[in-house]
Amino acid sequence: MTYARAERAALCDLLDNLGPGAPTLCEGWATEDLAAHLVLRERRLTAAAGIALPLLAGHTRTVQEQLKRDHSYPELVRLVRQGPPRWTPYGLIPGVDAAVNTIELFVHHEDVRRAQPDWEPRPLPEGLEELFWRRLRRGAPLFLRRSPVGVVLRHTGGAKAAGKKAEPAVVVTGTPSELLLFSFGRQEHARVGYDGDEESVERLREAHLGV
Repeated sequence: MTYARAERAALCDLLDNLGPGAPTLCEGWATEDLAAHLVLRERRLTAAAGIALPLLAGHTRTVQEQLKRDHSYPELVRLVRQGPPRWTPYGLIPGVDAAVNTIELFVHHEDVRRAQPDWEPRPLPEGLEELFWRRLRRGAPLFLRRSPVGVVLRHTGGAKAAGKKAEPAVVVTGTPSELLLFSFGRQEHARVGYDGDEESVERLREAHLGV
């Protein structure tokens, strides 16, 4: 089983257990909204463009709401659990599901986990942490491009990855999985440490990060 499939299964188990009205870290979304979002991005590809393009965001919201009307919550979770249809790029091209969905499903799994009481970081396979670090080394400049200050990501093992070259700069330290959540805008719930002047750290913690 790939990491993407493992995260998908664990996320769907959690969605089933919590039901449709549980909170998530995605502003304004309960678990039902998150399930509909995941169905949309894998099964309504034309509408999914609005996830990244503000000009099309209104259409994306309309389709997401329609999915909630057309499907019960258990049906939405079942569609997520099934994974992308074979006719989509995720199914047609080997490796695309793992390349695109591993991070997406991990982040949204944590969006649900960390919105519940008494959450704690979960142990992850070493290979998954290594995968996250490779993605961060390549993608940090994109994820952190809107940061108002410079950012350097520092692995707890000591390695560093430049996220944004600017002064003043803040060094953010954590495991790759926590740094990934930080870089995707989950600063409040990422277990990371900050090294920088107080004002710069505060601006970074409040910034809108991620793709």
